[in-house]
Amino acid sequence: MRSLLFVPGDSARKLEKGLASGADALIIDIEDSVALSAKEEARRVTAEFLASVRETRDRPRLYVRVNGLATGMTDADLDGVMRAVPDGIVLPKAIGGKDVAHLGAKIAVREAEFDLADGGTRIIAIATENARGVFALGTFAGASQRLDGLAWGGEDLSADIGAETNRRNDGHYTEPYRLARSLTLFGAAAAEVDAIDAVYTNFRDLDGLAAECREARRDGFVAKMAIHPAQVPVINETFVPSQEALERAKAVIAAFATNPGAGVVGVDGEMLDRPHLTRAERLLARAGDKS
Repeated sequence: MRSLLFVPGDSARKLEKGLASGADALIIDIEDSVALSAKEEARRVTAEFLASVRETRDRPRLYVRVNGLATGMTDADLDGVMRAVPDGIVLPKAIGGKDVAHLGAKIAVREAEFDLADGGTRIIAIATENARGVFALGTFAGASQRLDGLAWGGEDLSADIGAETNRRNDGHYTEPYRLARSLTLFGAAAAEVDAIDAVYTNFRDLDGLAAECREARRDGFVAKMAIHPAQVPVINETFVPSQEALERAKAVIAAFATNPGAGVVGVDGEMLDRPHLTRAERLLARAGDKS
């Protein structure tokens, strides 16, 4: 996945529009974008949408962002949507691996109750929406085999710590959020799951979005969340490795294959060791290129 588009779960019209956006995944939101009085309606609309498009060919992956475990609404959310077989659940305001394990147990109960494939429902955790979550980023490894990715976000975090803003005048994140972003990368790597970059809230600034995508890809993120369909093409284009990068990765892999016992090989006048091989293999895997 490169792009994950948030769509309000109480709007059938916006869900249909999201389906045609080109996003690799939709995050159908029944948390922040849905008023408390509309939660039950959002569960109904979301379940109907999931059921109607589940068998559609070439559809995006369909995740549902439920309300966080501390709200007391998670069980009602899962009861409302799991029978419609979402591909996964997005857990907001996650505080480490224990929350993922807790959600996984809840999902397992619904899979058994609704006669769904055991373990088929995946989890993405948004892991930095409060200070406690930041301190728990090292605890996701081994928490659940369902966990596919860790995402970070700076909007709820800024509210939690009482910040005036989370970005400088030049549009770049201030230091607390750069730290949360970096720790998410390390937490995802430790848990061996995908690192997913935060949303870019100025949906009209596509140049700024593209620049932030390039920085995220450079640093190790493999996908980015979006809040508007117009952002999806920019994200998709940026997170596809360039042909030059792919050819370079293939050359590195070929050099090690030719010298299977070597710890270091030479490629285009540069000496490379085993971490370069791992990086090349991961790049090709992200691109869907197994050659």
